[in-house]
Amino acid sequence: MAGSVKYRVVIRAKAEADMLAAARWYEEQSPGLGTEFLRATEICIASVSRNPSMYAAMYRNIRRALFRRFPYGLFFLLLDDTLIVVACLHGRQSLAKLRHRK
Repeated sequence: MAGSVKYRVVIRAKAEADMLAAARWYEEQSPGLGTEFLRATEICIASVSRNPSMYAAMYRNIRRALFRRFPYGLFFLLLDDTLIVVACLHGRQSLAKLRHRK
């Protein structure tokens, strides 16, 4: 059943800002690494959109999917047929940032 559902993906502005800030930081560390981070973000979003219910809720009904290569998590809400990305946070950042992202 979950495989037959198509989810519309919405990336909130703050989540996009999180992703771009991380990509800029990685790019400063090593040219090309920022692009790799953005590609990892796309892969994570694609994985989540295939089966969002497999990811555990971390804060209220906000779920988290971990990146494979980078120490980041993609935080999202699932509302009917829409997957809403609310944050992209480093593993050491506090989940308290999610309080105002719903």
